[in-house]
Parts: sequence; C-alpha cells; structure tokens
Amino acid sequence: MPPEPTLQPGRSPATLRWQSQAVLLATVPFAGTWVTLQAAAAWPAHASVVCQAAIISIAFAGLAYALRAATLGAAATGVIFVASVYLETPGWHTALWPLLALFLLTHAATRYGRRRKEAMGIAEARRGRRASQVAANLGVAVLAGVPPVLERIGVVPAPRLLLTCMAAALAEATADTVSSEMGQVLGGEPRMITSLRRVPAGTDGAVSGAGTLAGCLGAALVVAIAALVLPMRRSDALIAFAAAVAGLFFDSLLGAIPERRGWLNNDAVNALSTLASAVLAGVAVSLF
Repeated sequence: MPPEPTLQPGRSPATLRWQSQAVLLATVPFAGTWVTLQAAAAWPAHASVVCQAAIISIAFAGLAYALRAATLGAAATGVIFVASVYLETPGWHTALWPLLALFLLTHAATRYGRRRKEAMGIAEARRGRRASQVAANLGVAVLAGVPPVLERIGVVPAPRLLLTCMAAALAEATADTVSSEMGQVLGGEPRMITSLRRVPAGTDGAVSGAGTLAGCLGAALVVAIAALVLPMRRSDALIAFAAAVAGLFFDSLLGAIPERRGWLNNDAVNALSTLASAVLAGVAVSLF
C-alpha cells in the first residue's frame, strides 16, 4: 500500500490560536472561581483542607516547572486545577492520585527517546507544556468534578457519575499522550486511521500497534488507581476505561480529518477528545 500523500492544511497554526485561547477561557476562569468560592466557604470549618489544597497544588506545579514539564503559565494553570481536584475530593482518597499517575506517565513518555524525537523534528519543546495544553488535557476532568457544571445542563450530579466522568477524561488524556509519544519511538509502522496508509511518525491521525497498546495500558493504570482510591464500582471503572479508549480513537479521527485540514488545532482536538470520553462515560453510567 503506497504512503499517504501529504495534506496541506488550510490554515496555519497561528490562525487557529484562538481555539487554544477558547479552551483556556472555557476552563481556567470557571475552575478558578469555583476554587475561590469553595475555599472561602470551607475556611471557617475546614481551614486545614483549604491549606492542604494550597500546599499540594503549589508543590505539584512547582515540581512540574522544575522538571521543565510545564511553562510558568502552565504551572499557574496547574495550581488552579490541582486545587480544584483536591477540594472536589479531599483527603487521602483523592482524585489527585490518578492525576499524579497521569503526570508521571506522560512526563516519562515525553522524555523517552527524546534524542530520536529531536532528530525527527517531533520532540516537545524543552520548556514544557503551555497553559493551553494543560487546559486542553485536564480541563474537562477538572470541570467534570464540579457539581454546578452538570446542574446547569440539567443532570443530577451523583458522585458516581462525577467520578466516572473524571476518571474517563484523565485516562483518555493519559492514553493520548502516551500512545503518541511512545509510538514514535517503539517502532512499528504508523498508519493513518482513516485509510491505513503508511505515514511518517508524528503525523496527525496516525496510529501504530505499539503506541495504541502503550496508550491503553496507561489508561488502564490511571483508571485502576482511580478505582482504588475513589468510591467507584468495578463496572464504573470498566466504563471509564472503555470510554477512554474510545476517546483515544476519536482523537485520532479528529487528527486525521479536521486537524489535518486546518480546521482544528491540537488543543481543540485534545479538549474535544477528553470531552467525548467524559460524555460517553456519563451516558453509559446513566444507562447501566
């Protein structure tokens, strides 16, 4: 089968920068406002929880910045998101554990085989991820745990629904990064998901057996940790994993069609993929 022809995008990444800004505006202000209001409400009776949220979020963001896994703006976004997740699930049984697993897995996958990725011109910038990338990968998971978000669209925010949606979004974000980063290095012939034609490593919409397997294993680990620390049923964990895998393939489809045509940028693709996983998980939990 001949290689997939190179498709010239209709728009440059600069012209789609508004999509990255839209992802930021759709997640960070809401999460920041919720954290502020929740901290103010909890302070009189639960000051220790608020202090824990502040210390953990700053430490988490500081670690990411020190490891060059995030820019200063991304670290600031991380402070808000981590504080939000901890206030949503405080204590030792917190959703920060699967979030930490996501961070460690994606950081390791990004650094793995870096010299080879740099030689191919597909390595992530050494300064780390931007704020919009953090928002695109984590924003849906963070907002899924905020009850008012679901109340506004007429859904009763049962804890079971919230936790399953959050776990699915975190697992999909993990699977996406791990599959793409590991697939570029582990070998195997990348093929376009829509046509199965051979394409160069790093092509939007390309998948490989090794990369997909690595991504699914990453998603399984994140869901397993979520199931251990959060009050999730075994069936809900399976739903979250299945939704994450479905979101992974949806991400590839978005990369193969609208992203390659210049209609969407990578931040928009990642945000939509995590959203699809969360929605799919929520629908499945509601039905079963």
